[in-house]
Amino acid sequence: MIEFGRFYQQIATHPLLSRWLETLPAQIAAWQAEQLHGHFRHWEKSIEALPAMAPRRLDLLHSVSADRDDLSDRQRAAIDKLLRQLMPWRKGPFSLYGCEIDTEWRSDWKWQRLLPHITPLTGRTVLDVGCGSGYHLWRMVGAGAQQAIGIDPMQLFLCQFEAVRKLLGDDRRAQVLPLGIEQLPALEAFDTVFSMGVLYHRRAPLDHLWQLKNQLVSGGELVLETLVVEGDEQRVLVPGDRYAQMRNVYFIPSAPALKGWLEKCGFVDVHIVDYAVTSTDEQRRTDWMTTDSLAEFLDPADASKTVEGYPAPLRAVLVARKP
Repeated sequence: MIEFGRFYQQIATHPLLSRWLETLPAQIAAWQAEQLHGHFRHWEKSIEALPAMAPRRLDLLHSVSADRDDLSDRQRAAIDKLLRQLMPWRKGPFSLYGCEIDTEWRSDWKWQRLLPHITPLTGRTVLDVGCGSGYHLWRMVGAGAQQAIGIDPMQLFLCQFEAVRKLLGDDRRAQVLPLGIEQLPALEAFDTVFSMGVLYHRRAPLDHLWQLKNQLVSGGELVLETLVVEGDEQRVLVPGDRYAQMRNVYFIPSAPALKGWLEKCGFVDVHIVDYAVTSTDEQRRTDWMTTDSLAEFLDPADASKTVEGYPAPLRAVLVARKP
């Protein structure tokens, strides 16, 4: 069974995170008592069946990869088979003992785009909101983060993270919790907070920005990556029933409008540091995510538009500081 006791022990000695223990164990206990996804026990059994590995070669700086030379082809095939039971894999890629998890998203491309623009993570306590399988948590650890904590309510993503952790040698510098940002108290404990691919899913985007701000220490940095549209400070797209076949997309501002939102919420030193059109090389169907992906969400006659006629996905990265 997935357990969180060692994480509680870790944060108990942290001067700021320790107060999280006033609410977190009860929230996790409530989550464990809830009706779990129908496949959750199956996913847990797949994790239990994975070997507890101690990699001889580990790279979290340039990738998320682990290997050792003393594994047989049969052992490698068994790892591959168990990890395939945790499909679909959306954020990655991972290279684990000859198993190449070719995820829907090339999350490493996003990481390389934003890394030159953020404060170095060495020694920092980091929060990743909407972390998915935890790919970026491992890259944060590789970049020197002392502790990288991710939150995401999707149970499959928690199981994927725990499977990868087991194969990385039970590394405790990263942790995923099955929570949403609205369940966190105002901890004001993190040196860096990441919110990537989340804002447009929020019905109240300014509330989300305030929630992110409430997690940062004074002087802490927000790294915000989200869908944007071209336009001036007043431009905000409010899609209809769907955007790129996603139902839960509420507001897509221009980057200048988003900069204004951040300033309205009290952030300072707000900078737009990157724009990137999402390509069908960065988000696509693979053997590890076999359902429709970006290529099916774009107008087949005009790739600059979604199938609904909206501007095709454009993403921006903004960095800002809490005073």
